[in-house]
Amino acid sequence: MPYTPSGFFCDRLIRERERRDGEGSVNKPLRFSGQDFNILKQECLQKRVLFEDDTFPATVESLGYKELGHKSNKVKNIVWKRPKDICDNPQFIVGGASRTDICQGDLGDCWLLAAIASLTLNEKLLYRVVPQEQSFSDNYAGVFHFQFWRYGDWVDVVIDDRIPTFNNQLVFTKSAERNEFWSALLEKAYAKLHGSYEALKGGNTTEAMEDFTGGVTEFYEMKEAPKELYKIMKKALERGSLMGCSIDSLVPARFETRTATGLVKGHAYSVTAVEECKQNTQKESKVRLVRLRNPWGQVEWNGPWSDNSKEWATISKAEKDKLQHQNAEDGEFWMSFDDFKKNYTKLEICNLTPDALDDDKLHKWTVSVNEGRWVRGCSAGGCRNYPDTFWTNPQYRLRLLEEDDDPEDNEVACTFVVALMQKNRRKERKLGANLFNIGFSIYEMHGNKQHMQKDFFLLNSSKARSKAYINLREVTQRFRLSPGEYVIIPSTYEPHQEGEFILRVFSEKRNTSEEIENRIEADHPVPAPASAGEESEEDQQFRTIFQQIAGDVSTGEPGSARGTEMEISASELRNVLNRVVSEQREMNTEGFSLESCRSMIALMDMDGTGRLNLQEFRHLWIKIKQWQGIFKHYDTEQSGCISSYEMRNAVNDAGFRLNNQLYDIITMRYANENMNIDFDSFISCLVRLEGMFSKWNSQLEKCGSY
Repeated sequence: MPYTPSGFFCDRLIRERERRDGEGSVNKPLRFSGQDFNILKQECLQKRVLFEDDTFPATVESLGYKELGHKSNKVKNIVWKRPKDICDNPQFIVGGASRTDICQGDLGDCWLLAAIASLTLNEKLLYRVVPQEQSFSDNYAGVFHFQFWRYGDWVDVVIDDRIPTFNNQLVFTKSAERNEFWSALLEKAYAKLHGSYEALKGGNTTEAMEDFTGGVTEFYEMKEAPKELYKIMKKALERGSLMGCSIDSLVPARFETRTATGLVKGHAYSVTAVEECKQNTQKESKVRLVRLRNPWGQVEWNGPWSDNSKEWATISKAEKDKLQHQNAEDGEFWMSFDDFKKNYTKLEICNLTPDALDDDKLHKWTVSVNEGRWVRGCSAGGCRNYPDTFWTNPQYRLRLLEEDDDPEDNEVACTFVVALMQKNRRKERKLGANLFNIGFSIYEMHGNKQHMQKDFFLLNSSKARSKAYINLREVTQRFRLSPGEYVIIPSTYEPHQEGEFILRVFSEKRNTSEEIENRIEADHPVPAPASAGEESEEDQQFRTIFQQIAGDVSTGEPGSARGTEMEISASELRNVLNRVVSEQREMNTEGFSLESCRSMIALMDMDGTGRLNLQEFRHLWIKIKQWQGIFKHYDTEQSGCISSYEMRNAVNDAGFRLNNQLYDIITMRYANENMNIDFDSFISCLVRLEGMFSKWNSQLEKCGSY
């Protein structure tokens, strides 16, 4: 009969985060570092002091850990100052927040600033991230707050207004207006979210775009751009999507290098407008234009349609006014759409919903969010190139329940978007973490409710998959598949890479996605002890050894006898087992530890003496032989160890079905540094499982007797 305990086998307690009603939503964001902006502000006002944030102090630790760390000469002359000590009449926002309020400082976070510039084009989104009614005058207490989307939740980040300066100038992001500080404070809050300013160095614009919106990003390579790309970009801005672009630099050392055209390779730009205007030429042709902004606040395109180019003479004043054409070195410039496609290599669009931008229809989308992790030695199986471990990755069942309202070519299908995001890698940079190459595969399944095994993936090809494994924070792709059940396998490219992730699935119609978790149960027969008449040669050998060690009171031999029955302690059990195992040449093992033998006695000691009699010992040995056979099956090289990935199958063969958390715990508890489990650890694990299930079963029986 299967047992179904929950919450056992806890060397450490693992709790799932319980979402309370509305918490983590836009209207009720989580308090980052447990800080409540309103409470902190009121406390400072009552005490008549300015807020000092001890969770992100004005010290080197908040600047960085390497190039901006203690040993760096760059930080020696940095002074943290409040805006009122930097200039007269400091303002949070001057004349409305705009894209010209963002000028890059001495930090390689152009990707962030390009996203901020795009954010200013959508006032509703902007003031969700940058709450209004913050100032340096009314009820000023030196405390400010900003809100970001973070792995499925909105969080409110509180900061003080001490900002790094050098010679009384802001070191990092600044505004074109010397007394405007919203962009510098927003950058500081984002730095706090990730642990330091230095953690913001280098990145992809889409990362910040998603953190400002909770949206989903799609990438377009210019060399593979769809014919309707102009229409897609136009519609994206109309719908409030954020948009950025960049020029790839094939040589890392040449990142952020200026070209002869004034464009910068390896640098992020904002796309701030897409327009079509009439030219006053003989043919009265129309030209498609794109407006871009360099976060540096300077260095612009110098080709056709640049600020001073002759092309502006071919359009009317009314058209110029519509385009807000300005002749200024402010980092913003126009260029033709054709030149845009020729010069830029990548376009990123962060949509507030996953609506396709190549049609005019708006849809209601449903989204399901799953949090998971890859654990080295257990569930970090790598990509399909590693069939022995690929199947151990977390698996998520996707049910596509309803087809699209407007099928293409009369094809019955469901449109959905899969977004796989790796978590916390930027924050953990100071510990040496980098982004993994991540991706996913999708397989069709038919009602199987258990974790899919290795053979399934050897015999079935994927129905869909991400285009490539890439070292981005998030990999996203749109699919159309027939209604049905599928399994999504998110993974890193190589096995053994440990990290957390979030898997989002958006669909136009109802869908459900959930992690495939085995039901926790034990379903194995408990072998009955052999009767006296069935004693084998091996049994006789054990009796002899047992008598030698335990002694026999009736003969007066020394030993640990109790009454007329022979019994052995944990140390004596160890001697018995190791003497027998040492004679089995096919078993490459150093034998059992004393701790393992104590666990065995705790499992088999039915009369509570803390020792085993011969009958209890024989019962134990039957179990050990059964488990020994399983171990040999997976120890194909007779190395005395089995892979921690194979432990899933071995535990299953022993009759135990566990969920992913318990497999993770087993790996952390019993695997060595090479992610292998030796025979002693294997038996210890099964003994522990057997004991836990037996205890749970006895509790169930007691409950049933009432």
